[in-house]
Amino acid sequence: MTELLQNLIDGLGRGSIYALLALGVAVIFGVMHLLNFAHGELITVSGYVAFWTINEGWSWYLVTPVIIGTAIATSLVIERVAFSRVRGSSDFTLLLTSFGVHFVVSAIFLLYVSASVKTFSEPGWVANTFPVGSLNIEVYDAVVIGVTLATLLGTSWIIQRTMFGLALRAAAADFDTTRLMGVRSDTVIRGAFALSGLLAGIAGVFWLMRSGHTTPSVGITPMLKGVLAALIGGLGSLRGAVLGGFVLGLAEVLLRSRLPDSVASLTEGFVFLLIALLFIFRPQGLIRVAHAERV
Repeated sequence: MTELLQNLIDGLGRGSIYALLALGVAVIFGVMHLLNFAHGELITVSGYVAFWTINEGWSWYLVTPVIIGTAIATSLVIERVAFSRVRGSSDFTLLLTSFGVHFVVSAIFLLYVSASVKTFSEPGWVANTFPVGSLNIEVYDAVVIGVTLATLLGTSWIIQRTMFGLALRAAAADFDTTRLMGVRSDTVIRGAFALSGLLAGIAGVFWLMRSGHTTPSVGITPMLKGVLAALIGGLGSLRGAVLGGFVLGLAEVLLRSRLPDSVASLTEGFVFLLIALLFIFRPQGLIRVAHAERV
């Protein structure tokens, strides 16, 4: 029983990061009907900022808001440079654009920075633990879960209680009607990208704290986790994105702890098998949503 509870806490810690990434993906999909495969590049750019600042002697207390600000700024730049020019195009064109952004950003760091792994120091408390009864909880997991819950509550308040949130929800339901009601499409879309960048930045802080390194392709894995979690929860559903993130994190940890040592390295394969089975029997994901009208 103690081992199961320990695994659940570890899974919630991992799932918290996935939930933030998936929520950022879902916000953009809800407004633009765009599955943004460039979402991981926010963490790639933030990773190099973390490398440069930490190796200049900055503490993580200063680097954390810089990472978050970098992710927001990068998200807005990507929207302005790439996606604003193809808003009226087909879904396939938008998808190709997101892949193009991913390859361009990776190529810039590959050609003009370095292809090698860049390492930086992690916060001293990341590996610390504290006892709770018979459990031995990592400080990292506790902080991740706490910050994620606070972020999700804050995001919920923004979406449910502010004029921007009302415009965002209306745009997700029917963008054309929302514009006819006087809502500026530029404001809603840029606000959505800023919110997506904020969520990616917070997730990126914890991702980089744990990994302690960055590369030109460091954003691929978090991007895939975020997209998968959003698909599991039901693409376009903000609640589903959060649920999908926690489900994916728990599935990874529980499978890794329960599988025999001889096949433990195949955990990712078993997770994808479970996801495939979910899509066979429930292709719309855990929460069914009506798809938004695309801009």
